[in-house]
Amino acid sequence: MSSPSLDPDQLTSSFWRRVDVVAETGSTNADLVARAGAGEDIDGAALLAESQTSGRGRHGRAWVSPPGAQIAMSVGVDVSRVPPDGWGWLALLTGVAVADAVQEVAGVPPGLKWPNDVLVSGGKLAGILAEVAGENTVVIGLGVNVSLTREQAPVDTATSLHMLGRDDVDRNRLAATILANLGHRIADWRTAGGAGPKLIDDYRALSVTLGSRVRALLPGDTEITGVATDLDTLGRLVIDDDGARHVIAAGDITHLRPQE
Repeated sequence: MSSPSLDPDQLTSSFWRRVDVVAETGSTNADLVARAGAGEDIDGAALLAESQTSGRGRHGRAWVSPPGAQIAMSVGVDVSRVPPDGWGWLALLTGVAVADAVQEVAGVPPGLKWPNDVLVSGGKLAGILAEVAGENTVVIGLGVNVSLTREQAPVDTATSLHMLGRDDVDRNRLAATILANLGHRIADWRTAGGAGPKLIDDYRALSVTLGSRVRALLPGDTEITGVATDLDTLGRLVIDDDGARHVIAAGDITHLRPQE
């Protein structure tokens, strides 16, 4: 099943000065990165695809979107006004923007699994990937499962608004709300020179990782198991392992049951 086509005229705003919708592409992130590499100023550019055939998630995982079943979107952000140690918040604030939009438009209560997976009832509704595309440019890609069916889902842990019983959601309204939320969050991030107190509080309020027992698989295949206790001002996850405090900047997090 699929939804009506995305309409760029309904998605353009003062913050997003150029919004393009294509029928199909390999990867919206790769396309924007290539445009930046060719010398284009992609700040404020948004690219959406009805179908994505070779998208990538975090850790290089494949991400394919059937025609009309998802919102597959990438945006370009000029990061020159924020110190590099604050850039990690771009992916996290995108998670907040998407979660707020899903709550507003679809009426389902989402949560955030660190760093930026959007979950509903334990299933992954949306994922986010940010990558540097030049000296002062970051491309943020996101995908939201809208009318994806159980048979189309790439993994058993995926969910969609359709699977959650929300077949009435307008993709144009949801995409426009995500873009509006994202524009406001990025503007505030730039003004604060990183994460301000409100962004940190809003992320913590949506987090389903904080307070959970987790296993963190770190670069180099190191594992840490403990309770996720906090998020620091740089967006890093703090894990308590029987009194030993670990601060995680990057890693693959698994939520564990209490007995694990």
